[in-house]
Amino acid sequence: MSITKHNWTKEEIIAIYNKPMMDLLYEAASTHREHHDPNVVQVSTLLSIKTGGCPEDCGYCPQAARYHTAVEGNDLMSVSQVKAQALRAKSSGSSRVCMGAAWRNVKDGPEFDQVLEMVRTINKLDMEVCCTLGMITENQAHRLAEAGLYAYNHNLDTSEEYYKEVISTRGFEDRLQTIENVRKTNVTVCSGGIIGMGESIEDRAGMLVALSTLNPQPESVPINALVAVEGTPMEEEKPVEIWEMIRMVATTRIIMPETQVRLSAGRMNMSREGQAMCFFAGANSIFAGDKLLTTPNPDVNEDMKMFEMLGLNPQKPFTKVSQPQTVEAADSQFAPLGEKPKWSRPGHTIERNLEASTKEK
Repeated sequence: MSITKHNWTKEEIIAIYNKPMMDLLYEAASTHREHHDPNVVQVSTLLSIKTGGCPEDCGYCPQAARYHTAVEGNDLMSVSQVKAQALRAKSSGSSRVCMGAAWRNVKDGPEFDQVLEMVRTINKLDMEVCCTLGMITENQAHRLAEAGLYAYNHNLDTSEEYYKEVISTRGFEDRLQTIENVRKTNVTVCSGGIIGMGESIEDRAGMLVALSTLNPQPESVPINALVAVEGTPMEEEKPVEIWEMIRMVATTRIIMPETQVRLSAGRMNMSREGQAMCFFAGANSIFAGDKLLTTPNPDVNEDMKMFEMLGLNPQKPFTKVSQPQTVEAADSQFAPLGEKPKWSRPGHTIERNLEASTKEK
């Protein structure tokens, strides 16, 4: 068994990314088989529990309140609604439910208490629970862990350098701090990024440097292809070529051998053959369901047909890490602190973000 390396350089990663395709695929597939069952892929369902109205200016996101998109906002879902969706996902073959809320950061109070109850409810269904709620403090991470959270998602999005061309309302360091706060609990880390936002190969490598030099490396790394949504600053970006996606998946697999590499946004534009190449290159997780938060996603029945065609089996829950125990709210050792952390607001101007926010609807 190879030893996981934590000191990858940008130059080393670029060299891997640019290898002849056949050599890259062979190395990635060999690494994948050494650490994972190549015929098992996790199926996760992503559920937007609070949609739209986000105060951030992420250039790719249709949920930002400042952009004029067709996304319809909704208030926080009820626990019973989330349970019904989780049961539906479980019956369709999902082993994990990922809940996303369009918040800048978590605030202690009734809404966070409601999310904690959602976590308890889904964990009791013997499904893995993941949340992506924005930035969180150490105490909030402990409260999520007590409720039975399996994973916390907080993507780096891109390299630290290119990040400044995508987002101006929060700093790259805030993302790393949130991951560090999660690491102080038994919750696993899910963190990846997006390609196709106008970044260079050097930026893609820079993001992978930031992820792979974390120790431990994230248990889960989503690789997203930008879905350019009308009304966002990135609406004119050209779709990512499937070969770029395959190279990104393969490179991620080689430098983070034990991580689950998630084939995330952008699958609607991928053929079955393209997705099969991504699985061969080391992707071993997908998101199922008709939507990824707000963007279209392949139908779950189509995914199951693809699995059957390729001889793939859905991964059972808690295969990688054992199921966390749920502590009821009344027995919690971590009380809400009413914290008001000073998350950064860099405040520089990104011209295309500013232009998109001032456009007529």
